[in-house]
Amino acid sequence: MLGSVQTQSLSPVFIGRDAELARLAEVLTAADAGESQAVLIGGEAGVGKTRLTEEFLAAARAAGAVTAVGGCVEIGADGLPFAPVSAALRDLYRALGPELTAAAAGQQAELVRLLPELAGPDGARREPHDEDGRVRLFELTARLLERLGADRTIVVVVEDLHWADRSTRELLAYLFRSLQRCRVLVAATYRADDIHRRHPLRPFLAETDRLRRVERFELSRFSRAEVRSQLHSIMADEPEDSVVDQVFARSDGNPFFVEELACSLRRGCSTGLSDSLRDLLLVRVEALSEDAQRVAKFVAEGGSTVEYRLLAAITGLSEDDLLGALRIAVGASILLPTDSGEGYRFRHSLVREAVGDDLLPGERSRINRRYAEAVEADATLVPADERAARLASYWYAAHDPARALPAVLSAAVEARHRHAYAEQYRLLERALELWDSAPEDVRAALRPADYTEAYPPCDCEPGTPLDFVDLLAEVTVAARLSGERERAYAMAKRALRRLERSGGSDPLRAAWFWAQRSKVTEVLGRGNGWEELSRARELVRGLPPSATHAEVLAMIAGWIMVHKSGAEGIAIAGQAVELARTSNALDTELHARVTLGLLQADSGDIDGGIAGVEAVRGQVSDQRAPLIVSRTYGNLASVLEAAGRSTEAVRVSREGLSLIGDQVVNATRAWLLGNEGESLFTLARYEDAAVRLAAARRAVEGPLLCAGIEMFQGFLAVAVGDIEAAAEYHAAAADGFRYDTQPQHQIPLRGLGLRVAVAQGRYDDARRTLLGAIEAGFPNGTARYAWPILAGGAAAEADGPWPVTGDPARGQVLDKIRTAARELARPAPLYEAYALLVDAELARAEGRHESDLWAAAEAAFAAQERPAELAAIRYRHAEALLARGPDAREAAGCLLAQSHTAAVAAGAKPLAAEVAALAQRARLPLDGPPVEAPLDPADPADSLGLTARERDVLRLVADGRTNRQIAEELFISPKTASVHVSNILAKLTVSTRGEAAALAHRLHLFAPAR
Repeated sequence: MLGSVQTQSLSPVFIGRDAELARLAEVLTAADAGESQAVLIGGEAGVGKTRLTEEFLAAARAAGAVTAVGGCVEIGADGLPFAPVSAALRDLYRALGPELTAAAAGQQAELVRLLPELAGPDGARREPHDEDGRVRLFELTARLLERLGADRTIVVVVEDLHWADRSTRELLAYLFRSLQRCRVLVAATYRADDIHRRHPLRPFLAETDRLRRVERFELSRFSRAEVRSQLHSIMADEPEDSVVDQVFARSDGNPFFVEELACSLRRGCSTGLSDSLRDLLLVRVEALSEDAQRVAKFVAEGGSTVEYRLLAAITGLSEDDLLGALRIAVGASILLPTDSGEGYRFRHSLVREAVGDDLLPGERSRINRRYAEAVEADATLVPADERAARLASYWYAAHDPARALPAVLSAAVEARHRHAYAEQYRLLERALELWDSAPEDVRAALRPADYTEAYPPCDCEPGTPLDFVDLLAEVTVAARLSGERERAYAMAKRALRRLERSGGSDPLRAAWFWAQRSKVTEVLGRGNGWEELSRARELVRGLPPSATHAEVLAMIAGWIMVHKSGAEGIAIAGQAVELARTSNALDTELHARVTLGLLQADSGDIDGGIAGVEAVRGQVSDQRAPLIVSRTYGNLASVLEAAGRSTEAVRVSREGLSLIGDQVVNATRAWLLGNEGESLFTLARYEDAAVRLAAARRAVEGPLLCAGIEMFQGFLAVAVGDIEAAAEYHAAAADGFRYDTQPQHQIPLRGLGLRVAVAQGRYDDARRTLLGAIEAGFPNGTARYAWPILAGGAAAEADGPWPVTGDPARGQVLDKIRTAARELARPAPLYEAYALLVDAELARAEGRHESDLWAAAEAAFAAQERPAELAAIRYRHAEALLARGPDAREAAGCLLAQSHTAAVAAGAKPLAAEVAALAQRARLPLDGPPVEAPLDPADPADSLGLTARERDVLRLVADGRTNRQIAEELFISPKTASVHVSNILAKLTVSTRGEAAALAHRLHLFAPAR
């Protein structure tokens, strides 16, 4: 009997797949050339995905690549995060050893979460988890692979992605997006037939389909000819046509089923082909010896692979009997040794599933209990980083709540340490499910210190048991960090109800939950979070100093800083600093001090605020604390920019980027890059700004940061004359900020909208945008955004068609601008300069060319780091001087030359063009001394190519006349008037009559309407 089953049914010859191997070879060639690649290989179960990857890996190794393989395990949803990535990194560690250790130098504390072998002799140093921890781990993994792939090709294969835990999927997606130029190829296989509409892999596949470097294809079933070739390779003899027909019909071209059917035929079971797929898969298992069948059942329930020593501990077989059973199962191609040689797995997961499904419920529970008891008795039976997760899975499947609850909580702690918040959340949800079923004495033995971290300890005795509210706190944080914000909101609400029912005797805990709710309220579109923080503040009022008290007040001060700023925020931030010091909460203290400095700067004490943040910078610059370092440097750069000290802001941003290196997530780097790009823009270093903003946009994913960067890319596009791109950036930023209420976002967004509208000749839209900004108000700390929009709005009123066409509401608009400017704070000399610019633009809008006002604005801006604004002011100053008469031509010529030089140097094409046009009309050179005015001044309309009749028509268009009125005035037909208007619009390169009227006004072609 044993001879009949000890038969290798695996095809000795690789059949077909030439096209797929060729595609993989092309991808490998691209990776060899230094362009990172990603491949997704799909196909139904048994179609040959693993065999294809084995052939490809063999070819890659033959070409000199270093290969690594990791398989997803079916218990991944139960809390075995990053299992395939850890397995692949172990392969690389075994292959590269010291080289990998050197590549991970300085980042072991994070990377040890994926590769425990990187831990030093004293073990892994665990750092507290935070909101950026998961992405920081992802980024460091990408950087590790990039370093390893700098001078060799690395091929990493992840198998069975359909079983992947969420953290693994997110890490792979991050790698696909983030790996830069390096010789790294990441491939993954998945079962296409398992991907139903709600399968978690479906959105992953949709996302990766949009990535240029991701190649995806699915394997098809074998043709009849390929089935014949496969049968021939297995059976050694050429199969008869009837056999091929029968096998092809039953297998439907699935290579694995062909092998199973071929095995049945070789045993002489040609008439006994099973009617069900499950029976077909079990037929060879049932032909094994009794001991071999027993081992197969245990392996099926143990996970993707089971260690030999663990099998020896649970099967109840002697060592000789176990080895004999394993030899039979391996010989029958039911089981295979693992690559490490330390365990066994099923040759195909379909057989494992069939064997597992065939277990009786009591049988399954008994096997899982044996697994759990063995692992608890001897921790060395399984890898240390898998022990907690496997125990949680085994005890849960054993239906023993008393043992499952502590195991699940321990696995949740391990998941948290690995920044696998999605798996931590799912484990904690399972703990909630088990809580009431676990005996009271088991729950009483649990301690908060063992299982909680995010939640502050209650004011209880040291031996106080873990409370259900403690568990709800961990679920709340894990849900928020894993993106399950609705669940986080619900858990916080549930905890608050429970605390309220207990009599409200724990205000500190309640305040903490209200603060947690505030973190998700605005994201969920249910408010701005202030109501929740106010409740938290009332609860902690009068309580003794504590870390929680300090954290709540620091959050409130931070909210005030970004939403309304003011003296109240300064007082609360100062109180948070004192409470944090008293409670030895250093991290909270440092964050509160940064917030305090920013609030002081917003209130007008810019120097004091900068000094406060500088003090924190001096304290943290030599510490390995990337979050507070990045926040300190990022906000210091921002407040320096607000003070008009843009050069210093650039230096601080660059210093911060240098200090944090790879220790922070891309979003944090993008924030600092964006700050630098903004300051470079204000310095009129447009090319440098474009590079930094583009780098920031590539690095960031979150909608708010994306919107902020796109907004400044829009300002840059307007400045260089790419109005179409500017409009697209504005639309993207508006979409990203649609749920955001922060004035620091909304005011400059309106400013960009105003500039785009003006550039497109939509002056009515520009006016509406301006009035909307004035109506919304300009809170403390927003002067840096408010003054430019007032200046831009006044300029739009001057350039629009209303001075020519007349508008009864225009005086009211100008009064609103003047009133807003009078009430707006001027915390730095820069804003005194802006006030002078607004005065000059308002005078221009009223038809007054006040050269003295422009001279004052020019002098003020000459002392500031705003070269683009200075160039524009000099252009307007020159325009006002020319309007005054020929005696000011020389001064005007000098101003125009200075303005044009600055505009050209910056790449400000629209401004350079306007300056050149004015110089041409005035017959003033831009590269030499001014020439004498001609006796007969040139008609500006000549430079536009307008005929005399077209000038007459344009004058009437500018006066607001219709085609019929123009026809009556000029004694022509309305149709002829319409033709003239169309020709004028084409020559002026404008789209509407209003735009034509505005241009005529700006060029001073005609006298204003009386």
